[in-house]
Amino acid sequence: MDAYSTEQITALQRQFEPATPQEILRWAADTFGDRLTVVTSFQPVGIVTLHMLQDIAPRAPIITLDTGLLFPETYALIDEITARFNLNLVRVEPELTVTEQARRYEGALWSRDPDLCCHIRKTQPLEKALAGYDAWITGLRRDQSTTRADIPVIAWDTRHQMVKLCPFAAWTEDMVWTYLRAYELPYNILHDQGYPSIGCWPCTRAVAAGDDVRSGRWSGRAKTECGIHFDLAPASQERA
Repeated sequence: MDAYSTEQITALQRQFEPATPQEILRWAADTFGDRLTVVTSFQPVGIVTLHMLQDIAPRAPIITLDTGLLFPETYALIDEITARFNLNLVRVEPELTVTEQARRYEGALWSRDPDLCCHIRKTQPLEKALAGYDAWITGLRRDQSTTRADIPVIAWDTRHQMVKLCPFAAWTEDMVWTYLRAYELPYNILHDQGYPSIGCWPCTRAVAAGDDVRSGRWSGRAKTECGIHFDLAPASQERA
């Protein structure tokens, strides 16, 4: 697609900053049609997104990254939500299986170079999966971390050359859970066991009450993002 100009994106940001997520989702569905996709890891905000889309674009293509290292509880939730909403789901897998990666990189790559591991198992597969789309919907929120505090509801994604939408940017954690409970939507049972943010099992731990919601991701490291939304430079320059 032709790139949106800075002026166009700025105008859209002003227009949709006060809008509800439903209004943003409807505009996106009307504007991009089948060239719009949702990328979700089935966190609570992702489930809210999928529920809202049932009334707006129920057959929108949904992308989820199956790293091969997700918790069993996550796989169970994906199956449950997919069946309940009859999702048009695409499970995107890395080129290397976990075993093949261990063989090539001599063991648990995530423990030595988590940025490279995320690149192989998340960033690189997503770049290929997004080819052919003009816009993607994410679940980023400003209250999730300092790195996300200024995210706009609509932006031009220079990496993927497409529009990036964050309909829930202004929502809080409490708002997400209020919605989930109001509609009695399923969620990952690990959230009830101290896991506010859930990624791959080797790099996710439970956190204490009151801790930052992403403090259990890559615990003990400066790393707070996988690289999907923010560019990272893996310690190793080697690429799969």
